[in-house]
Amino acid sequence: MNSTTHLKPAARIALAATIAVLAVSFAGCGKKDDGSQAKKPAGAIITAAKAETSTLAVTEQSVGWFESKTAPYVAAEVGGRVTRVLVDAGSTVKAGQVMAQLEEDDAALTQKTAAAEASRVSALHDNQKRLVERYKKLVEEDFISQVQLDGAESQLSALADQLEAAMAQLSLAGRRLEKTKITAPVSGQVEQRLVSVGSYVDQGKPVFMLSSGKKLLAFLPFPESVSNRLKAGLKVTLTSPTSPGEYIEGVINEMRPMVGASNRALMAVVEVDNPGGWKPGSSVNGEVVTSQIENAVTVPEESVVRRPAGDVVYAIANGVAVQKVVTTGRKTGGRVQIASGLAGGETVAVDGASYLTDKAPVSVQGANAAPKPAAAGSVAK
Repeated sequence: MNSTTHLKPAARIALAATIAVLAVSFAGCGKKDDGSQAKKPAGAIITAAKAETSTLAVTEQSVGWFESKTAPYVAAEVGGRVTRVLVDAGSTVKAGQVMAQLEEDDAALTQKTAAAEASRVSALHDNQKRLVERYKKLVEEDFISQVQLDGAESQLSALADQLEAAMAQLSLAGRRLEKTKITAPVSGQVEQRLVSVGSYVDQGKPVFMLSSGKKLLAFLPFPESVSNRLKAGLKVTLTSPTSPGEYIEGVINEMRPMVGASNRALMAVVEVDNPGGWKPGSSVNGEVVTSQIENAVTVPEESVVRRPAGDVVYAIANGVAVQKVVTTGRKTGGRVQIASGLAGGETVAVDGASYLTDKAPVSVQGANAAPKPAAAGSVAK
């Protein structure tokens, strides 16, 4: 009888497992290394890019709003009841176009009265003028005295003044009649209609609100902490969500002298021509170039990693990552300014930089296409 038959079941299982392990070990020792297994890479796989030197624009950004430079309320210049409304909200009007008509009966009667008075005084003036001419001849012939001629000339002068006043009254009556037609002072779009047919309006009461989008004012609030860097004349790049892809370049026309009491913001005002699709009241993104940094060294943002020593960049030399402690500055278009720590022109790790250590071997699999330096006015703080 085999001796294993006297073993307990648990002991037999343990013995079988031990024999299996020994068999695998002997089998492994019998194989030769034929080099069929893939070799491990020489170092960490990364991508790299150049530390570039360029002129870096320093900017401040703001989100503000547009207002129409010309957005008048059109008011009634004379009182009266509205008899016709010729435009509505959303209508486009031209300067001088009639928008509404007020009742004109009273104004027409006033004009007729003024015209009649002017005609009466004109007739008296003409008659007196002829009388003066006759008196002059009679004085020469000694039929009348010089005193009578002087009296006639004085009367003519008085009538001339009366005629001038009567003609002025006639002109005013004509203008009053003309003002019963409410016209657009500028070309634009009707934003609000504030009256209807039958409404009575007093002189000076707003009737319409117009908006002219040809000239726009961009209001850009900035924190008071940057007030010493902002001034009139600085270049501004504006973009609007209403017209994606379009931008306008302008300058700050004025800086409001007071800081806002509600938001403690400093207000910059930029006047621009509307390129066509920008709307008053819409939001606007403004970017102001406050200064420029010459010979600034920049690297991709992924190249800067945090270590106990601070911010570091790994420069690649002869297949080895060399740790460089750096001081960072501004950011622009996915790149970071290196204020100190790099001279420019070095090849630095990009993808995979966060997994590196000093003197670690690396395998560069490709170079990131370095972004072109951003144009002035397109730099984010």
